[in-house]
Amino acid sequence: MLNLLTDVAGITVGHATDLTLGTGATAILFDAPATVAVATLGGAPGSRDTAMLEPEMTRQQIDGVMLSGGSVYGLDAPGGAQAALREAGRGFRLRGALVPLISGAIVFDLLNGAPKDWGTFSPYRDLGYTATKAARPGAFALGTVGAGTGATTATVKGGVGSASARTSTGHVVAALAVVNAVGAPTIGDGPHFWAAPYEVGDEYGARGWPARIAPADVAPRMKGLPPPATATTIGIVATDAVLTKGQCKRLAIMANDGLARAILPAHAPGDGDTVFAAATGARPLAQEEDLALLGHAATLVFARACARGCYAATTPPWSGGQRSWRDRFA
Repeated sequence: MLNLLTDVAGITVGHATDLTLGTGATAILFDAPATVAVATLGGAPGSRDTAMLEPEMTRQQIDGVMLSGGSVYGLDAPGGAQAALREAGRGFRLRGALVPLISGAIVFDLLNGAPKDWGTFSPYRDLGYTATKAARPGAFALGTVGAGTGATTATVKGGVGSASARTSTGHVVAALAVVNAVGAPTIGDGPHFWAAPYEVGDEYGARGWPARIAPADVAPRMKGLPPPATATTIGIVATDAVLTKGQCKRLAIMANDGLARAILPAHAPGDGDTVFAAATGARPLAQEEDLALLGHAATLVFARACARGCYAATTPPWSGGQRSWRDRFA
């Protein structure tokens, strides 16, 4: 396994990156329509076509998920993905009409120091199209790329991270996170990640815990204060299990627990924390109780993906860009 979201067979990932504007988009596509749900725990979310993912809604499966920078402007990115999928003949057919289904969520990266003078229309439809056309199986870039290009946190540069695991039942569970948090992924002023207990090998530096955690280390560290803090961590957890939308919803909720184990504070009023959960349906669950095992794995892989995104990030080229973990501590 590659320790990436694409370890779940049938999932491809593509990025589009604009280092001039300091933003980008990341497309997650399913080879065949997948069952998807979403759990939003942040107080300031931005999303597109997520209502249809609720368990009581009619449509059971969708073609992909788009994650984008740009705040509300980034909600144009799923439209670019739909254009690319329509070109490829993807989508469900309704009396001759072809309808690709893409849900999306955005991060607020408008104040990261890079210029946002893109003219009358934002670039996000084109970024979504480019990311979708770039989607491939196998390895993909992490860090300052795609939707994580302009991501920041309270302490170090944010970015795109990913991680995967195999459960005792043989199911693969994997996550992709775009870390752009109000809170901090690191402890105090040091290099240690809050997600350190869940690290596998040295995937984010193997620094472990500090010798002790002082009261100052757990004091609030929030980006953008004293004005209202605005940010968001978004992402997706996926599995090869056969799940209903209701079960996917539970998986998304438990993956949000991983976000809260990796970032302090999480789910703040200015965060838009949103996590999708997708099931490709390749391997049935032997028993309903196995959903708890998937949820446990989802918690851990999402926490690891958050830390890994910050560990992989590089300091951006624009003036005033936030310094990366590597520049501060490596």
